Amino acid sequence: MSRAPALPRQPLAPQAAGPLQGVRVLDLSRLVAGNMLTLQLGDFGADVVKVEAAGSGDTLREWRETHPEHPEGFDGWWRTYARNKRSLALDFRNAQAMDWLRRLIASAQVLVESVRPGTLEAMGLGPDALLALQPGLVIVRLSGWGQTGPYRTLPGFGSLIEGFSGYAHKHRDAGGEPQLPHMALADMVAGLTGAFATLAALREVEMRGGRGQVVDLSLLEPMLAIMGPDVATYAATGLDPEPGRKIASPRGSYRCKDGLWVSLSGSTETMARRVFDAIGQAALFEDPRFCTNAARLAHDAQVGRLVSDFIATLDQAECLALFRSKGVTVGPVYAPPQLLNDAHVAERGVYVQVDAAEGEPPTVMHQVTPRLQGTPGSIRRPAPRRGQHTRELLAELGASQAETEALQVQGAIECR
Repeated sequence: MSRAPALPRQPLAPQAAGPLQGVRVLDLSRLVAGNMLTLQLGDFGADVVKVEAAGSGDTLREWRETHPEHPEGFDGWWRTYARNKRSLALDFRNAQAMDWLRRLIASAQVLVESVRPGTLEAMGLGPDALLALQPGLVIVRLSGWGQTGPYRTLPGFGSLIEGFSGYAHKHRDAGGEPQLPHMALADMVAGLTGAFATLAALREVEMRGGRGQVVDLSLLEPMLAIMGPDVATYAATGLDPEPGRKIASPRGSYRCKDGLWVSLSGSTETMARRVFDAIGQAALFEDPRFCTNAARLAHDAQVGRLVSDFIATLDQAECLALFRSKGVTVGPVYAPPQLLNDAHVAERGVYVQVDAAEGEPPTVMHQVTPRLQGTPGSIRRPAPRRGQHTRELLAELGASQAETEALQVQGAIECR
């Protein structure tokens, strides 16, 4: 049963071109970060080939939400982050399969992998071997801790990085317990960072005649890059932010009379003054305890009570209307049901219903982002079944039907 009947149905656009048309990307990664990276490239026209292990495939396929309507689990992660990709499934231990993989590598401009450092070298596919096959290849090596350093071979799941990076420490609860995000934050940030790094390396090859190179992409360092100046502040002052330490006051989420919530930020002096005016406390802005951001942060508990007590007297709609009339930066706190029914989200087409594999209902997913005016991205194909494009890709490399069938019989490849 669809919970988004009003969403536009977006037909697949298999013939659509994008600014990355002509770039072939081999995705040998698993789970979130690599798939997020190659999603960005695929959405803007790259030919992303998901190279998977025959019989098992990418572990992301198994991330499923169970529900009575989906007794086998709903594979929303795979459907969303594997769109615009083709799947080739092979046995990495089979010599003939690896020969065809090497031919595929020679046809590519980008290779993305996320195996433990040293594994590719053990397979005979280290950077030197890859660049011998394709001198212009951009090799994105994705790992938890990076290709060097004493932690290079340790497991590198995003949860470990979110703890190590200071994120969990920064977001301690009132009792001091570190809190991990309820999403794949480190992986997503690394994927977006990796897409940028890939394009930078491609520009070196395409515009300046450079050789391919290795992009050493850890999950850790992009997380550190977005953590703000906490380390710099500590190095300069010795201060470690307290749990819940804010950057501005008033700032936070506040419960309305009807049980719904709003988020509000007074992150500039002008905005803070508007908040005080809206809650009927304009005179307090002249009080030394509240007249600057530093002073308000020192008395944030008092500021928070003033704002929360006022908002608790209003329904969410009343609160939004009042604060917006005063020019205050305020907005609703949403969950998926509200997002799917929001007028702005609907008019922008942020979410669409996209055709899934044959015989399956359409899948709701986010639209291509960001929006390019002249050369926009597109959703050209749904997430593939494991090995769905093996025959197609081998044929593009020159394999005959008989060769493909022989490889399948011996278990070197998997075809769907």
